[in-house]
Amino acid sequence: MRKLLIATDNFLPRWDGIARFLSEVIPRIKNQYEITVLAPDFGETTDEGYKVIKFPVNKKIKLGDFHPAKIKYGIIKEAVRNADIVFTQTIGPIGGLAIKAAAKYKKPTAAFIHSIELELLPMALKGQFRRFAYPLVKRISSYLYKKCKILIIPSEHVEELLHWQQIHAKTAIVHLGTDTKKFIPAKDKAKAKELLNLDKTKIIIGYHGRIAREKDLSTLLRAFLRLQRSHANLQLLLVGDGVKDILEKFDRPGVILVPAQQNVVPYLQAMDIYALTSLTETTSLSTLEAMSCGLPVIATKVGFINDYIVNQYNGFLIDKKNPYQLAKIIEALARNPEARKKIGDRARQTVADKFNWDTTANEIEKVLEKL
Repeated sequence: MRKLLIATDNFLPRWDGIARFLSEVIPRIKNQYEITVLAPDFGETTDEGYKVIKFPVNKKIKLGDFHPAKIKYGIIKEAVRNADIVFTQTIGPIGGLAIKAAAKYKKPTAAFIHSIELELLPMALKGQFRRFAYPLVKRISSYLYKKCKILIIPSEHVEELLHWQQIHAKTAIVHLGTDTKKFIPAKDKAKAKELLNLDKTKIIIGYHGRIAREKDLSTLLRAFLRLQRSHANLQLLLVGDGVKDILEKFDRPGVILVPAQQNVVPYLQAMDIYALTSLTETTSLSTLEAMSCGLPVIATKVGFINDYIVNQYNGFLIDKKNPYQLAKIIEALARNPEARKKIGDRARQTVADKFNWDTTANEIEKVLEKL
């Protein structure tokens, strides 16, 4: 059995897209490989059938909503030296140094590109640091990705962005999945709200995921406040953790803030409309999960979302930083439960037809087996 080293700067119990990806893929491939994971220590996890080497988190440094790990390069080098294949998820301290060590020991490396760091990090920062982040991240990402034998990407859109950055490494497109047996529509919307002590008479607009600058949640807040003045039956529900000064802006009447949840399904089932106002995404697992729960989704035209949401058929696409456009669609959906149901049903069918974790895991196995 070949030894697979997975290196990541994002891991459970801190939920985000990468943590969700690993929680779904590792159990599906762990019988094919002897797996070791290098990851930050965000807290206790249940690791069955594979080994996890954790690094303490540096609480003194924060990049947006993220604390990097305090890494020991010697531990990373030893783990890489003992591996047959290196599979990285990030180019942060752990993922980036794993790629460097893999090049040193001539270990075949596959990197899954979950996000466009060139866009993500500058958005996560504020002030004068943004000016220096872009050229620095561009140089680092280009240097590291060119050392990988193959880049696994979630869509053609990411491939285009890599070419634009002059990164011409070999690529394989593997779409992400969604657990449609777990993320299911509410049988009774009113009861779903009551279970969470929410007002069943309210139309709930929701979002779940990281509370970060690149999510541009201020656009969602501005749209909600515009509507709140004339629509007393609306409520905004945010589920997630993140940047403190962003969270503070949502501390106002009509807005419900819930910390990140191990199981977000009950909250999705209580929502009536889902809004994603991100400035950058690759696939957006949170959007797929909302669609799988039968929600009508309003999302910005970013990343792969442009491909799987067909405007006004299985969701709605809006421009970035456009609270007026968002508010108009929310208002129309709030007044039309039949439209919410029709769009939500089509959204779920789209996910059921095209996004399956078993397929994702099988495609990743095929890529790794060729290394």
